[in-house]
Amino acid sequence: MIRKYLLLAMFASSLVAVAQTETSGRSLYHAEATKYNALDHTKLRVSLNFEKKELYGEEWLTASPYFYPTDSLVLDAQAMIIHSVNLSDKKGTKGAPLTYKYADDKLTIHLNKTYQRGEKYTVYIKYTAQPEKVGKHGSLAITDAKGLYFINSNKEDKEKPIQVWSQGETKANSCWFPTIDEINQKSTQEMYITVPNQFITLSNGILASSIKDGKGMRTDYWVMNKKHAPYLFFLGTGEYVEVKDKPWRGKVPISYYVEKEYANVAKRIFGKTSEMIEFYSKRLNYDFPWQKYHQITAQEYVSGAMENTTAVLHSSMAQQDAEALNDQNIWEATVAHELFHHWFGDLVTAESWANLTVNESFANYSEYLWFEYKYGKDYADYHLYRDITGYKNSGSFEKDLVRFDYKGREDMFDAVSYNKGGSILHMLRNYLGDKAFFEGISRYLKEHQYGTGEAHQLRLALEEVSGRDLNWFFNQWYFNHGNVVMTPKVTYDNTKKEAVLEITQDEKLMFQFPLEVDIYDGGKYVRKQVWVDAKAKNEFRFPVSASYSLINIDPRGLIVGDEADYKTPAQYLFQYKNAKDFKSRNQAVEYAVNAGNTDILLLALKDPFFRLRILAMQGLSQDRMNEWIPIVENLANNDPENLVKAAAITQLSRTRDTKFRPLYEKSVKIPSRAIKVAAASGLVSLDPSLAGQYVDIIDLNKLDRQQFMFFLPYILKSRNDKYLPVLANRVIYYPLYPEQYQAPFKEGFTWLMSTDNTELTKKVTKTLGNVFGWVSEDQKKQLRKVAEEGLRIKEDLLKKNPNSASIKEQIELLKNIKW
Repeated sequence: MIRKYLLLAMFASSLVAVAQTETSGRSLYHAEATKYNALDHTKLRVSLNFEKKELYGEEWLTASPYFYPTDSLVLDAQAMIIHSVNLSDKKGTKGAPLTYKYADDKLTIHLNKTYQRGEKYTVYIKYTAQPEKVGKHGSLAITDAKGLYFINSNKEDKEKPIQVWSQGETKANSCWFPTIDEINQKSTQEMYITVPNQFITLSNGILASSIKDGKGMRTDYWVMNKKHAPYLFFLGTGEYVEVKDKPWRGKVPISYYVEKEYANVAKRIFGKTSEMIEFYSKRLNYDFPWQKYHQITAQEYVSGAMENTTAVLHSSMAQQDAEALNDQNIWEATVAHELFHHWFGDLVTAESWANLTVNESFANYSEYLWFEYKYGKDYADYHLYRDITGYKNSGSFEKDLVRFDYKGREDMFDAVSYNKGGSILHMLRNYLGDKAFFEGISRYLKEHQYGTGEAHQLRLALEEVSGRDLNWFFNQWYFNHGNVVMTPKVTYDNTKKEAVLEITQDEKLMFQFPLEVDIYDGGKYVRKQVWVDAKAKNEFRFPVSASYSLINIDPRGLIVGDEADYKTPAQYLFQYKNAKDFKSRNQAVEYAVNAGNTDILLLALKDPFFRLRILAMQGLSQDRMNEWIPIVENLANNDPENLVKAAAITQLSRTRDTKFRPLYEKSVKIPSRAIKVAAASGLVSLDPSLAGQYVDIIDLNKLDRQQFMFFLPYILKSRNDKYLPVLANRVIYYPLYPEQYQAPFKEGFTWLMSTDNTELTKKVTKTLGNVFGWVSEDQKKQLRKVAEEGLRIKEDLLKKNPNSASIKEQIELLKNIKW
C-alpha cells in the first residue's frame, strides 16, 4: 500500500511545524495471530444493491485444522446478517445445517464433528453484508474501515461515475465476506459477481467467463488459483473504460481501468508497467508469479493505492491529464511500489503487522530501484533523499522498525515502515554489494513463496548467501529505534601531516556502521571507507598535505541519520565544483540556499540534474540579479524540463519586471500544467485585472501560496461556487498561515462555511481530523478553533433556514469531527 498519510504529511509540513514525537506503549505486545484453522479455498457468489449499499453473498469456505484437532471455526464477519450456515460437499451442494453463534463481529460455527490436522471441510454461508453499518473508524494511513465502498451509487452527482470497490488492508475485507481476516492466512479463491451489463468488473486472477442473463444483468466469474492473503481479495465494479496494453512476455495480460475522460492517457500513466515487470523479474531472479496484472482507479479512495493481487487499486489522484503528464507522471513511483508488492507482500506476506517492514520497506525501495534503472543515479538518490527527509520530519525517532508494541495495526503504516525501512535496505545493499544483496532477497522469496515471512528470515537468507553475520545490523536498525546522529570535526595534525576526522555520536543512542570518506588533496581525489564503532567518539587519520581541499563524509548519502555542519563556505563551493554524487552536490546547494551563497547558486543553475537547477533557482534573491537573470531567462525559454522552465518563470515573476510579459504571454499557451500556472501567475502579478482571464485555464491546486494570493482577491470577489472545492483545500488552515495571509484566507473560510454544501463540509471535517494527528498541541488548538468558527457560521445559517436538513447534517459533522 502506498500511504495517503504521507502525501498529506508533505502538504501539512509546508504549513506547520513537525508533529510531536509519539512513542508506542511498551506494555503492548501484538504477536502473530494464532492459527487454529487454516484457510484453503474461498468461493463467493455476490450481487450488489446499489440503492441500499449492501452486498448479498453466498460463500463456500474450505479450511482444515492447522495442527490441533478442532470442532469449530471462528470467522470475522463485520456488520452482517447471517441467514444460514450449512455443511457443504466437494461439489458445493448445500448439506446439513450447522449451529452457529454470531456476535461482536465474530461468526462461530460448530462443525459436524472433530476434524484432524489436514482434514478439509467446507461450510456454506448465506449472508448480507452491510458496510455502511460497520462501526469501526479508520486511521491516518487508511482513513476508513468499512471494507466495501459504494461511490455515487444512486447517481446523486451526475458528474461523478458510479463505482464500487473494496479495501481490505488491514482487516476490512471481512466487512463483505466472512473469513479468517488475518495477515498470516492464505487462500485460493473464485468469485461470481453479478452486475448491470454496463458495468465492468475486476477481481483477483483470471476472468474465466462472463454470462448475460438477458434481463440487463451479467455474471462475471473470476478465478485465482494461487494462494494469497484475505486482505488482498478485491472486488471492483462500475463505470470504467478498460484500456488493454501489450501482455508481458506475450502471456500475462495487462489492463488499466480508468474513468472515460482518462482513457486516452491511461498508457501514459500506467504504460511502463510491462517494462517494470521485466526489470523486477530479472533483478529478483524470480519471474512475475501471477496470472495477470490489472490496475484500476477509485473515486474517494481511503488511502493512496493498494496491492490487491493482480488487481491493484489506485486513488483517483493517479488520473492526470495530458498537460500534467507533459511535466511529470506523479504516480510512476506508486505504480512501481504496488507492482513490487506482488513479490514482497503478495507472494511472501508479513507474518504479522509488527513485521510489516518485509512488505512495505521493500515496496518503498523498489521505487529507488526503478528510478535508478530508468532515469539514473541522481534521480534515484533525489527520491531517496526525500524519503529520508520525510522520515526525519515525521516525529518517529522513538519507533522501532519491527515493533510488536504498536497501538493499532494501521500505526505500522508510517514513515518508519516505508521511508526509513527502504533507506535501511539501501544501506544493507551497499554494505553487502549488489550480487549478495539481490541473491539474498531472491532466496528469501523462493524459500517463503506463497507463505509468510519476517525480518529474521530475511536476515538468515542474506547471511546464507553472503557468509556475513548480520545480527549487529538487524539489532540496531530493525529491532531498535532512532538513527545515526553524528557530529563530524576535522582538524590538521602538523606534526604527523594528517587530517584528523573525529565522529561524535550522542551517548544515548550510538550506532556502528561503515562510513565512506572522500579526500581531496593536491588536485587528487580518493574515497576511503572507515568503520565507526558504537561509541561516543571515533577518530580517523588520513595523510594529506596542510593545504588539502576537503574531507567529505558519507558523500553518497548512504547513512540514515543526521550529519552536523562542519564545512566552511569555501569548502562547500569546492564540494559543489568537484563532487559527483547527488548527496554532496545537493548538500552544497542547500547550504547555499540557506546561507544566500550566490556563487554556488549560479553554478548550480547549470547542474546536469534538473531538480538541483530548480533548487538553486528557488534560493536566488535580489543579490547579483544582473548575473542570474540572464541565466534564468535562458532556462525559462530553453531548458528541456518543463518543471525547470516553470520554476524559472516563477523566479522571474518575483522581480515584477514588465519586460518579461511577452515571455509569460508566450508560455501560458504551452501545453504544460506547470508552465501555464507559472506564466499565468506572472501575468496576474503584473496586472491583477487579468486574474479572471487566466483563473480557469490553470489548475489552482498547483499554485504555491504566493501564486495563489495573486488569484485569491478575484476568487473572493467573484463568489462563484465553482471555486469552493479549491478554497476548501486551503482556507481551513488559515490560523496556521503567516499573519499577512490570514485575513483573506479567513474571508474565504467564512464564505465556504456560509454555503449550504454538505459534501464540502464533509471534506473540511475529514481533512481537519486527518491533519490533527500531525500537528503540535498549539496548532491542534488552532484547528479546533477553526471547527468552532465553522460551527458558529453554520448555526447562524440554520437560523435563517430552520427547516434545512442539510445544514443540520453539516452542524452534526462539525460537532463530531474524529479528532
